[in-house]
Amino acid sequence: MRDVRWFVMGDDDTVFVVENLLRVLEKYDHTQYYYIGSSSESHIQNILFSYTMAYGGGGFAISYPLAKELDKMQDKCIQRYPGLYGSDDRIQACMSELGVPLTKETGFHQYDVYGNLLGLLGAHPITPLVSLHHLDVVDPIFPGMTRVKGLYRLFESVEQDSASIIQQSFCYDKDKYWSISVSWGYVVQIMRGVISPRELAMPTRTFLNWYKRADYTAYAFNTRPVARHPCQKPFLFYLSSTKYDEKRRQIIGVYSRYKEAHPYCRWKSNSPEKVTSVVVLKRSDSSRWDRAPRRDCCRVLPSRRSSVMYLWVGNCRTGEISEL
Repeated sequence: MRDVRWFVMGDDDTVFVVENLLRVLEKYDHTQYYYIGSSSESHIQNILFSYTMAYGGGGFAISYPLAKELDKMQDKCIQRYPGLYGSDDRIQACMSELGVPLTKETGFHQYDVYGNLLGLLGAHPITPLVSLHHLDVVDPIFPGMTRVKGLYRLFESVEQDSASIIQQSFCYDKDKYWSISVSWGYVVQIMRGVISPRELAMPTRTFLNWYKRADYTAYAFNTRPVARHPCQKPFLFYLSSTKYDEKRRQIIGVYSRYKEAHPYCRWKSNSPEKVTSVVVLKRSDSSRWDRAPRRDCCRVLPSRRSSVMYLWVGNCRTGEISEL
C-alpha cells in the first residue's frame, strides 16, 4: 500500500480525537517497528491480560513495516494461542514473538470503569487526549445530556483547540481562599480551602472499578477519595458554550454551575454557591505538544459581578507556579 504509515485499530465504541492521534504518531519514526497504545485502568484486567498489551477499546497503532511483518506470521501465530481472548490479546502475543514491545501513550483510554468519568476527565494526565471508550457503559459526560449530545458538546471545544482538550490547570483565589481546577473544554471545579496541586492532579474516585467488588487498590494508577467533609465538596461548572473571539484572538468558554444540593457548611469562609458561571479565556495552542510537556497555568481575573468568575488559562510565565 502506498503512502500508508500507520494502521490504527479501535472498537466500534471507541471515539478518537483524530488530531491528537496524529500528534502522538508524529513523534515516532513510521519506518521503524512501533506498537503504540496503553493498558487498562483496572489492575485486575492487566493481570488477567497483560500490562504489555495495548487494549483495543482504547485503540492502538502499528507502524506500516511492523504490520507487514505481522501479516507474514499472524495466521500461524494466532493458532498457537487458542486460549487467548480478543484480537488485542492475540496481537500482543504475536508482537511478543516479533520481539516488539508496547510503546505506552497514556492518552489512549480503555476506560474499564463504571459510573461517572468526572474524576478521570477532570484530572487528565499531561498528554494529548487520543481516545475514549466504553461511553455506553459510563454515565453521560455532561449531566442532563444524552451520551451523544455530550460528545458533541465536548467536540465543540475540540474544534477550537484539540491539543488542549481536557488539559488540567490549577489556580487559587487568594481573596476568597478557593482552590480551582480547570479541565479545559469540560469542567471547572471550585473548592473551599487550599488543596495542593499534587492532590488536584490525582483523579477522585467518582467512578467504580470494572470489578465492582474491588477497592481502590485495584486501579492501575493513583486515585484519591471523594471529599466527605461537607465544606470540601467541589462546586461543578460544566461547559455550556464556547466561541472564538477573532478580535482578541482567544477562545471564550462559558461554564455553567451544575445545580445539585450541597451539604451545610459551618466554615465562615466565602462560599462558591454565589457563583453561577465561570468564563474561561484561552488562546489556541496547537503546537503545545511540540514543546516539553507542561501543565497550563491558570489565573483569576477581576470580575465586577460576584456571580461570574473570570479565569485565564495558557502558557506559564517564567517562574510561574501554582500556589496560593
